[in-house]
Amino acid sequence: MLNDYIASVDKIELLSAEEEQKLWKAYEESEDMQARMTIIEHYQPLVLKEANVYKSTKVDMMDCIQEGTIGLIEAVERYDSTKGVAFSLYAVHRIRGRILDYLRKEGKEGVILQEETEDGETWWEQLPAEGPSTEIVCEERMYGDMVTSAMKQLPLAEQHVVEEVYYKDHSVASIADTLECSHSYIHRLRRKGLARLKGMLETVKETWDNS
Repeated sequence: MLNDYIASVDKIELLSAEEEQKLWKAYEESEDMQARMTIIEHYQPLVLKEANVYKSTKVDMMDCIQEGTIGLIEAVERYDSTKGVAFSLYAVHRIRGRILDYLRKEGKEGVILQEETEDGETWWEQLPAEGPSTEIVCEERMYGDMVTSAMKQLPLAEQHVVEEVYYKDHSVASIADTLECSHSYIHRLRRKGLARLKGMLETVKETWDNS
């Protein structure tokens, strides 16, 4: 079942920016369900990417994929394309948050995540046991002025990498090739940038909760 899903995702052809814009317009203005389905299918690789983090653990990846897909559907239904934030950046937090919520409910909060970079470097991170994830907080108010402001406060190198990965959906490899640097360096910038964003967004969590 997992192999069939991965094979189907590999066959997905990327939409151009113009094609995607037309789909959003059709869905938001006319409630075109076919346009909605096409968007959901188009972003399945993002779900697989987030679920793939757990491939070396004892967690069932198909469960993660199913939860991530629900998160993707919720993101499609709540997204407002007029806000000027890339859907991939908005959706990734809802997808990730949905998977993390599922793991916590299933008692998998002790899972150790492993992420290997293209040049062989390995990162380890433990799923936190308690409290709402920063991803959950982010996805609820993702496309507000707070996020835009936080992005502008990042060091330029980190801001560039975060924008390339999450706004423009570029791979680490392509960014590294463009900047003529190692993949691990781009991974470090991405992780540092996200960590700073999480820290800044945590400071306004109370404001969000009370708004």
